[in-house]
Amino acid sequence: MPITIPETPFLDLVRRRRSVRRYLDRPVEREKIIACLEAARLAPSAENVQPWRFLVIDDPDIKERFSSAAFSGIYRFSRFAAKAPVIILILGRPDLLANRIGKQIQSVSYYLIDVGIAGGHLALQAEELGLGTCWIGWFNGRKARKFFRIPRRYKMICLMAMGYTERKPRERNRKPLSDIVWFNRLDK
Repeated sequence: MPITIPETPFLDLVRRRRSVRRYLDRPVEREKIIACLEAARLAPSAENVQPWRFLVIDDPDIKERFSSAAFSGIYRFSRFAAKAPVIILILGRPDLLANRIGKQIQSVSYYLIDVGIAGGHLALQAEELGLGTCWIGWFNGRKARKFFRIPRRYKMICLMAMGYTERKPRERNRKPLSDIVWFNRLDK
C-alpha cells in the first residue's frame, strides 16, 4: 500500500542534503561553523552524556599537513576532503555507565549512536546555511591521532568535510517508504 508523505520544510531540507565531494575555494565564515557546532551540541544523548567532541581544522596550512597524513596510502581515495575549506575531526568520549556498561548489557555502543545524531544535526545545519558536507570514515586514524596528539580517552570516529559547493543536485536513488516501513507487524 503506498504511503502518502506530507510536505514539510524539514523534509525539503533533508531532500536537498547530499554528500559533497567538490568544494569551492572559498573560506567558511567562523560564525557558520559555530552555528553547525551548536546544532550538534544540542543533540540528545544516552543519559545526557554528550560524548561528542569536535576538532575543527580551518587553517589552510594545518589542513594541508593534516590531509597529507590522514589521506595517504590506502586512504588516498578520501583526498577530495583536502580541498574542503573545513575538516572537522569528530571524536567520541565514552562514559563508564551509559556506554561501557550499557554496551556489555545491550551489545550497543551508544556513544556511536549519540555521535551520529550530533553529526547529523551538524550536517543538516550546514545544509540550511548553504554549506555542503561529507562524512568520511576512510582516513588514517592513527596518523590523525598522532598529528594532533589526541589522548586515547577519545575515540576516533570520523571526519566531516565542509564548505561551499556548486549546487548541482542529482536525483537520489532511494527505496520507497513502503519497502522499508511496517506498521504493527513485520512483513517479511
